[in-house]
Amino acid sequence: MKAFYSIWIMALMVLGSHAAFAADLETVSSVDLNRYLGSWYEIARYPNSFEVNCYNATAQYSENSDGSINVLNTCIKQDSGNADVANGLATVADTSSNAKLKVTFLPSWLRWTGIGLGDYWVIQLGDNYEYSVVSEPGRNYLWILSRTPEVDAATYAKIIARLVEQGFDISKIENSRR
Repeated sequence: MKAFYSIWIMALMVLGSHAAFAADLETVSSVDLNRYLGSWYEIARYPNSFEVNCYNATAQYSENSDGSINVLNTCIKQDSGNADVANGLATVADTSSNAKLKVTFLPSWLRWTGIGLGDYWVIQLGDNYEYSVVSEPGRNYLWILSRTPEVDAATYAKIIARLVEQGFDISKIENSRR
């Protein structure tokens, strides 16, 4: 019986330390949104339910007249070869850095409710905005984005090494390009 309690105590300690670690995910110190706008190619990602059988995904960010950001995500569906398009809206959640945004892909008539908002945290950013790595506090989602359809090996290795430092499970990363 004593061993049983010891196992549970150890499990709770591991879970508790993981929860504390997950809470301390840091973003980049600042994002110039004007430089961030434009086209991005998804290089790699964690698998997720909304990109099943999707490859060659792109994101197009543009500023709306109210200062929010229009998000236009497109990918090619593996089974049909057709484009799958999702139109969303992003708003800045942390104006001191612009590195934390809230994103929704709900229909515009539902967006006022505030439900369906996801965290979009810029956790790595190239000096010249040539790449970006995006996640959220729980580290359940991850995207590696680039201004070009490919990233050179040295840059990719640097991104992966930093993800390891940031506590990500790199074994879950899948290539998004075909």
